[in-house]
Amino acid sequence: MQVILLEKIVNLGGLGDLVNVKPGYARNYLVPQGLATVATEENMKAFEERRLELEKASADKLQAARARETELAGQAVEIAGRASDEGKLFGSVGVIEISEAFAAKGLELNKAEIQLPEGPIKVVGDYEVAVAVHPEVSFTVNVTVVAE
Repeated sequence: MQVILLEKIVNLGGLGDLVNVKPGYARNYLVPQGLATVATEENMKAFEERRLELEKASADKLQAARARETELAGQAVEIAGRASDEGKLFGSVGVIEISEAFAAKGLELNKAEIQLPEGPIKVVGDYEVAVAVHPEVSFTVNVTVVAE
């Protein structure tokens, strides 16, 4: 199924790209989220009329993401958890705990923006956690997990 992207989507394409995706992905995610529209002749004309508006909105989102990057990049939080003598946590530290620690510090960081490719943290120590606030803007924050 061909769709016209209304925003840049990682590993798919940029604003205005005509891409082929599986029908379920388009029907259940891209179109309802407002990220794409079905590629019909009528929708292509409508997109071209709205192109400048969409590009400006995209530029505004990028600028806001860069502002958040300057605010959050390099910030550090400390999270305490129960741990064994060897330093293994009873449980784990995931995106929710990291997001809550930043919120307690007065910084907004959504759990969807935090990336833990190796899964939740299960050992006491210092970690650099990747944060992607926009498809073009990503940075790291420092998370220190200590035993209670």
